[in-house]
Amino acid sequence: MLTTPARMHEYLNRLTTAKAIAMKRWCRRANSASERRGSVPSNSYLPLVFIRQSVIVNALNMAKLDVPVLVQAFPDDNLKMTISDRRDSFCGKISVCNNLTQYGIKYSLTRLHTVDLESEAFRADLHLFERICHIVRGLSEVRIGVIGARPAAFNTVRFSEKLLERAGISTETIDLSEVFGLADHLKDGDPGVKSKLEEIHDYVPTNGTPAEALLKMAKLGVVIDNWMQAQKLVASTIQCWTAMEEYYGIVPCALMSIMSNNLLLSACETDAAGLVGMYILMLASGQPSAIVDWNNNYGDDPDKCVLFHCSNLPRDVFEEDTVRKGCHACRMDYQEIIAGDVGKDNTYGTIIGRLQSGPFTYCRVSTNDFDGKISVYVGEGELTDDPLDTFGGYGVARIPGLQKLLRYICENGFEHHVAINLSQTASAVNEALSKYLGWEVYHQNRAG
Repeated sequence: MLTTPARMHEYLNRLTTAKAIAMKRWCRRANSASERRGSVPSNSYLPLVFIRQSVIVNALNMAKLDVPVLVQAFPDDNLKMTISDRRDSFCGKISVCNNLTQYGIKYSLTRLHTVDLESEAFRADLHLFERICHIVRGLSEVRIGVIGARPAAFNTVRFSEKLLERAGISTETIDLSEVFGLADHLKDGDPGVKSKLEEIHDYVPTNGTPAEALLKMAKLGVVIDNWMQAQKLVASTIQCWTAMEEYYGIVPCALMSIMSNNLLLSACETDAAGLVGMYILMLASGQPSAIVDWNNNYGDDPDKCVLFHCSNLPRDVFEEDTVRKGCHACRMDYQEIIAGDVGKDNTYGTIIGRLQSGPFTYCRVSTNDFDGKISVYVGEGELTDDPLDTFGGYGVARIPGLQKLLRYICENGFEHHVAINLSQTASAVNEALSKYLGWEVYHQNRAG
């Protein structure tokens, strides 16, 4: 159960029965084992594991903690089955779950019905549960920002602020004109501007990008950073085209990439719901998330497709540079898609390169206004090294059952964007969102 030892002891101390004393012993042992194994930081919330049904259920009900709960039972030793040695954990776990259900307390289970605290199996259970807790806690009273209005051509990224607010996710907005005005008032020699300009140069190779465009990026970056800090925002999404290029003269992709790489996630085209998906994957993994388009088929392989964006992908998701060891093979360039409409000189700032190969998790969050609920799909796949010659930020993905997934996306009216993360966290996302938050979740891997 996710709580602090002090808080649970406070409630257990109200109980004076022999069972309560036993529960305190279980508490100490579970915490000690967790810290000793290094599964959870000692200054963090700790999972406390109990097996006595009446005491723990009453304690949880009295505490009104409303946090994830992990139910674990110790295994018996077949050589110690006398009346003085045999446990009641195997059967007792079933009774505990029955009581938790009666009280309406949500809970998670270990993969094995009985498992020792010192085992690798429990370590894996604890790691999964920790990810679930990070998601649930991280989505509590979170604040995101929307910079600018939805681009006129992107009806697909409409979302409901009210449904997000009901789920504990607040949305703060700012108009692009205000952002441009604040940026224009910054002096070239402003310390914040100079620092941001240095950060941009250090982030990726900027060869070929005009100095004037880089200075505009730095000023815009200072304004966005200051606004997010003042509003206490954890992530943002921006109206990235075409007003940005026509009236300010850059694309904001590099700034968005930097923010995402620093875990202050940034999504394009004011896709706030997609941003929430990015944030969920980041909470589960502790790594940067990106947002991409389901963009193209890959030949005639039904389980492969091309993922693409212009792009604002975080640096850490790109493949390693074969020349500059320890660096990622990405660079700054101009945005080819809209350069023909607004002029090449107004489109510098995009980050291009190929996604590194390896396992990944994808997630899409959507606000279903018609049914008044939040809908999600999540699953895992693999980014491959199949040959592909294209532009922007891109990669080839292999997803078992991809055609079934695409049919589900289309039949349920999901958006063309999807959040991705170079981790395997779909199970944690599914359980956190469906069981503890009550969202509607389609888990592709479980659906087969």
